[in-house]
Amino acid sequence: MRLFRFAENANFDFVHQRYVAFFVTAVMVFGSIGLLAFKGLNYGIDFSGGIMMEVQTPSVPDLAKLRAGMDGLGLGAISIQEFGETQTFMVRVPQQQGGTESQQAATEKVRTFLDSNFPDAKVEYRRTEFVGPQVGDELKQAGVMAFLFTVLAIMAYIWVRFEWQFGVAAIVTLIHDTTAVIGLFSLLWMQFDLATLAAVLMVAGYSTNDTVIIFDRIRENRRKFKKLSMKDIVNLSVNQTLARTLATSLTTLLALIALWVFGGPVVRDFVNAMIFGILVGTYSSIYVAGSMLIYMPFKNEQRSDTIEQEQSAA
Repeated sequence: MRLFRFAENANFDFVHQRYVAFFVTAVMVFGSIGLLAFKGLNYGIDFSGGIMMEVQTPSVPDLAKLRAGMDGLGLGAISIQEFGETQTFMVRVPQQQGGTESQQAATEKVRTFLDSNFPDAKVEYRRTEFVGPQVGDELKQAGVMAFLFTVLAIMAYIWVRFEWQFGVAAIVTLIHDTTAVIGLFSLLWMQFDLATLAAVLMVAGYSTNDTVIIFDRIRENRRKFKKLSMKDIVNLSVNQTLARTLATSLTTLLALIALWVFGGPVVRDFVNAMIFGILVGTYSSIYVAGSMLIYMPFKNEQRSDTIEQEQSAA
């Protein structure tokens, strides 16, 4: 029995809800812009600077216990991430107030804590690096450039593959999805680093793929049903691809939920961004992208108002 069998012959009037969808979209976009302007983002060490330590312990460490212990060191939000072998992990400490002496003191405090947890053998500190404000700014600029180039590449692909009307709708949808995800990080004050930036870019790609599927069907139906209005074409196309859209979103969400449950706190912000992005991307593909096309000018179109008229003419 197919899970989304009800959607295979669906006939929902998605276009009728477009004003509500446009209102929700405007709230998310302008709300996110407002949060970014007045509250900003909680940048991780990659962007704000800090201390990175690659550590190898003599036995397999209890990372949850180490995280709980380091939270009491008074050094800020310290993160621990497995790095290659099971006995190797990466410790990231936020940049401390003060100069080099403050960073060295924080490093020694972390080392003392780790040594006390493995008193019977020596802990090996393979690498200790300090990411200064200048390096953080460079990574921030590189991240912004990566984001812009990715968005521009997606825009160029849509523009070349479809008519310009589809390109405009896809661009608005893409801006909506990525802005909403970044706004979520500002709203919940989750850490924003290179990993979560990668999640935003993945959401952009996923949403674009979903939108392209629907646009392909709209383009096919415009050629097949030349007497239908654009509203009917959009509704017909979204309904025809609804089962595929829901199935793809659900299977992706199942994998992400498994990561959220079993992946631990290290990947949780990344997964949070992906889950929210999948939900927003699915919503925008169904309710926003296609509905915008009814306001776009298309040449040489003489369309009737209903599907029934087209079917009777056939």
